[in-house]
Amino acid sequence: MAFTRATGKHRRTGRVHRTTARAAGVAALATTGVVGTLAAPALAAEPAVEQSGLTPVVTIGDSVADEIDAQAVAQRQAAADAAAREAAKEARERAAEAAKEAREAKERAAREAERKRLNTFVAPITASYVSTAYQAGSSLWSSGSHTGIDFHASSGTTVHAVGVGTVVEAGWGGAYGNQVVIKMHDGTYTQYGHLSSIGVSVGQSVEPGQQIGLSGATGNVTGPHLHFEARTSPEYGSDMDPVAYLRSHGVNV
Repeated sequence: MAFTRATGKHRRTGRVHRTTARAAGVAALATTGVVGTLAAPALAAEPAVEQSGLTPVVTIGDSVADEIDAQAVAQRQAAADAAAREAAKEARERAAEAAKEAREAKERAAREAERKRLNTFVAPITASYVSTAYQAGSSLWSSGSHTGIDFHASSGTTVHAVGVGTVVEAGWGGAYGNQVVIKMHDGTYTQYGHLSSIGVSVGQSVEPGQQIGLSGATGNVTGPHLHFEARTSPEYGSDMDPVAYLRSHGVNV
């Protein structure tokens, strides 16, 4: 019987069998728990493979592990930096909001203080009373009636501005003697007559209760007192009821 020599095709098949056997051997060693070094040069050059049941686990080198760890650290640091930036942004926003609220509160307080200042009125003479009423009739006055009210006061008593305003007259006023006329913040005018001395000048701003002079008996008088008028203009003859004027501003007269 004649025999045919094996061809290259058959030899190629033999190599496939060896490769398959080698893989099977590795799997068998892992499955049985045998740990060792395979002597075959071809296997030694390949990455180590661990088996856990049917799932292969590839063992990576130290350099790759270090790179992964470094990436993880960098990611954590980036996340921490982003969180810090967000926290700083929120802190700035809270600080800005607090500053805004404080500024608005300060502005409200300033407006309230200004409103209170403008609406504060006092009597021109402290702890006094009206000794001559408004529009009282007498030949002592050229108009035939009293154009203001008189407050009882001895010479040298402090005379106060009744509210916020600006001095428009300060000097001799004829029958009124030494006088001061103030334009009030609401556009009305107040007059203080028969002063023994004047303590303010034209153009000066005054506050409620500020001393503007001292009472006396200058001009057409029969004795020391303060003549007080409320007017719609700085001129004589524009008078209005001083008691009603002061009471409308909260002054008990």
